[in-house]
Amino acid sequence: MAGGARQKRTIGETFAIAAATVARGDDLDDALAQMLGLAAEVTGARTGAVYILDADADRLELAVSLGLKGDVEQEVASVASVGEGQGPLSSAVRSRMPIPVDEPGQVAVLQGAKRAQLLPLVVRREGAEVCLGAMALGFAGERPARTKLAGAEPLADLAALAVERSLSLSLGSERAEWYDRLAHTDPLTGLANRRVLDRMLELEVARAGRQGVPMSVALFEVDGLDEIQRAGGNAAGDALMRRVAQVLAGSVRLVDSIARYEPNRFALLAPGPDGEIVVERLVKAISSLPAVGSKTVSVSAGVAAFPLDGRTPEELLAAAELATAAARQAGGGRAVVSAAANE
Repeated sequence: MAGGARQKRTIGETFAIAAATVARGDDLDDALAQMLGLAAEVTGARTGAVYILDADADRLELAVSLGLKGDVEQEVASVASVGEGQGPLSSAVRSRMPIPVDEPGQVAVLQGAKRAQLLPLVVRREGAEVCLGAMALGFAGERPARTKLAGAEPLADLAALAVERSLSLSLGSERAEWYDRLAHTDPLTGLANRRVLDRMLELEVARAGRQGVPMSVALFEVDGLDEIQRAGGNAAGDALMRRVAQVLAGSVRLVDSIARYEPNRFALLAPGPDGEIVVERLVKAISSLPAVGSKTVSVSAGVAAFPLDGRTPEELLAAAELATAAARQAGGGRAVVSAAANE
């Protein structure tokens, strides 16, 4: 290279860089910026932009740009009503075809250019073409020859592939998060499930033993749930369980943990010495719920304290079970502390 001048890349080199960027790149904006820069290099464009289609909101969102000032970017950050819009960008997305523009003023992002070319970002899904956005290229002079413009089209295709890959990864992440939530959440109430409760109880008992501090475990059994289900069906029982769960979740302290323990029971982990006070407050809050038919809503609660009633999760749950049974036998709608139940 004479005088240190940079040798122009061949088309093959350009596409090799583009393909490697899409294949290895984890950042969508970086990949799109690379595709836009290479397209400008191939065609001689002075300005440009890549928009991604937000199909749910029916608008194009600006992802990356080339040769634009910050204030211009702010003004053209989105293009609304793509499905019905009459602008060239909307037309390119709807038609899924390249569109030459002789009046770039119609494309706000390319104001100041003399000519422009719009390239849709198209992928195939299950045999059908889907447009994911558009690449806009603005030229200071006349539009380049068709052969040069054609060189940018595969780069737009690779940009579309980068967007599709990003969408797939995002969807995969959302699905993984959803499955993780399912594994840890009770589907009826939205509270933590028994698996999570068991793990939290292990950790809390270990912490309490290590630090020598008290904690409480409480069970809440919904009184008369079988009777309510017989009268109103499973839907009535489910509705009541959800209402009780909402009261429990909304009334505990930030340090407390609530979970669904069994079909008709909830569990509370309450660090510190005030577990009995917390439980009494929850029993009272639940008793204020509207009646279901002619039956008032109440719970029988049993409280077990560490280390008085047990030093292991199993011992504490067993003590709380006994206390809950004592509360139920006493007529329900009350809390019984395990030490008192065993006297």
